[in-house]
Amino acid sequence: MKKDKHTGSGIFVLSSPSGGGKTTLVRFMKKKFPDMIYSVSTTSRKPRPGDKNGHDYNFITPVAFRKGIREKKFVEWALVHGNYYGTPESNIKDALKKGKSVLLDLDVKGAMQVKKLFPEAVLIFITAPGIKELRRRIISRGQDDMKAIRRRLLNAREELRKIKYFDFLIMNEEVRDAQKRMAAIYQAELCRVKHGNTPFRLRRTTPFTKKGEGGRI
Repeated sequence: MKKDKHTGSGIFVLSSPSGGGKTTLVRFMKKKFPDMIYSVSTTSRKPRPGDKNGHDYNFITPVAFRKGIREKKFVEWALVHGNYYGTPESNIKDALKKGKSVLLDLDVKGAMQVKKLFPEAVLIFITAPGIKELRRRIISRGQDDMKAIRRRLLNAREELRKIKYFDFLIMNEEVRDAQKRMAAIYQAELCRVKHGNTPFRLRRTTPFTKKGEGGRI
């Protein structure tokens, strides 16, 4: 895979119901655009075999996590099955200060919390062509019993109702097509003038203005 380098910065948040293929696209983006900084979530759960601190998660104690909540250090957080998960605000701000883009892998609720604090964030919803395909993918993974599968599909229906709050929708029917769309969204967003990516200071007069009219583009 050819690695691309792009200047500019932006906040990109990927969300998806179970079986939507978000993890695959996150891996693709990290490999395709190595200059992009991936936001590693913080959690209070104990590391599992194979987990690498600072790579899979930043592991801290429940006490330390609750302290971070009180001090408003998290841009989004949730309590899931007795464990805390969240995104430190510093993950985003540090990346932007370096002029880098940051990629976040969050659920729908977390994505909307980020959008509230960072309105310029680009929210991208990824899903399979339909509920039947989501169900097939979840079952094929062989990780859940039927009770868990029904719960995931119920959550998926709720998440799909939130698509209208997202900026982009990627229908992940064929992986390569989804990857192309994801890369296109990223590249197009970095070309927006709002990101301040003009490589030079424009002169006050241009070929399209008369001398004395002035004004910058």
